[in-house]
Amino acid sequence: MSKSDSRLRPTFDIERSELENIGGPIAGVDEAGRGPWAGPVVAAAVVLDPHEFPEGLDDSKQLSEGKRETLFDIIMQTADVGVGIADVARIDRDNILAATMWAMAEAVRGLAIPPRLTLIDGNRAPNLPGLTRTIIKGDAISISISAASIIAKVTRDRMMIKMGSTHPGYGFEKHKGYGTKVHHDALAKLGVCEHHRKSFKPIKLVMAATQSS
Repeated sequence: MSKSDSRLRPTFDIERSELENIGGPIAGVDEAGRGPWAGPVVAAAVVLDPHEFPEGLDDSKQLSEGKRETLFDIIMQTADVGVGIADVARIDRDNILAATMWAMAEAVRGLAIPPRLTLIDGNRAPNLPGLTRTIIKGDAISISISAASIIAKVTRDRMMIKMGSTHPGYGFEKHKGYGTKVHHDALAKLGVCEHHRKSFKPIKLVMAATQSS
């Protein structure tokens, strides 16, 4: 068995146990886009149907783009989903952590029914009604969180692809705003655009170099 074959997959075990103990709904929350130099941070909250949820749910980073797109559509059709989007202005004003917490809270507010318990990927939780539990690497443990990771990732990727068409030359549709060499070279050539996070050090350096030249 290969190393990849032996990797543990997320399960519904935590949710099933908590549904028996405290009842539901139980939501999973995750985000996409904390690290990039450009674009929003997107959070998603997902409440799966305990009796019927999609097969193949996994951490979005472990899935191909095609598989993510397929699962995105199934999740949207079968689950209660909320999405929160913190734009660049909020990121620059409040900092990336605060913007991420706001997006997570906004995603939970977008659910049809407030969850009794919210499972959150990572070690920080926003201020939410009901109970919260943070789970480090939760997208590899809980399928509710992995479902949220898929919704957040696909939503943000689609936004970045659209941004690539309105701001050609930066390669947003390829690197999704992350700090790749292609992105760095584009910044050197084109400068900073409205979608760049001006509070991030690499973008600050580009802006400083432009002003001094």
